[in-house]
Amino acid sequence: MIVLKAFIMIRQILGVTIGYTIFVISSIFLFKFSEVNPHEEASKLFMVWTFVYGCIFSFISGLVTQLIAKTKNLKVNYVLFIIIAGFAAFSLFKSGGSSWTQLLAIFVFAPISVLGGLFWVKRSKV
Repeated sequence: MIVLKAFIMIRQILGVTIGYTIFVISSIFLFKFSEVNPHEEASKLFMVWTFVYGCIFSFISGLVTQLIAKTKNLKVNYVLFIIIAGFAAFSLFKSGGSSWTQLLAIFVFAPISVLGGLFWVKRSKV
């Protein structure tokens, strides 16, 4: 029984870790290949593209978190939400320049990661 509980916990931790990794790596790729500094002002078109791109990968990160954790509730997605929003808030207070990317992460991308998990939970119940 203890081994089963440990396995479940490890799977949940792994799910959150991989979900967050998907979010971070996708963000790094976006800014690296676009050659846009995330802490400086960007064009409105790029901000819209970042919004769409971030929503897609936030949703995927939440879905993958659920897929790996295999839970029937959203607790792991709430943990992912706190991690995404927490690191973005830390960055918001520590970095200079424009903060549009951190605000998107806190108010849009973190909540959408929960929706990705909700989608998977609802889909799994069918």
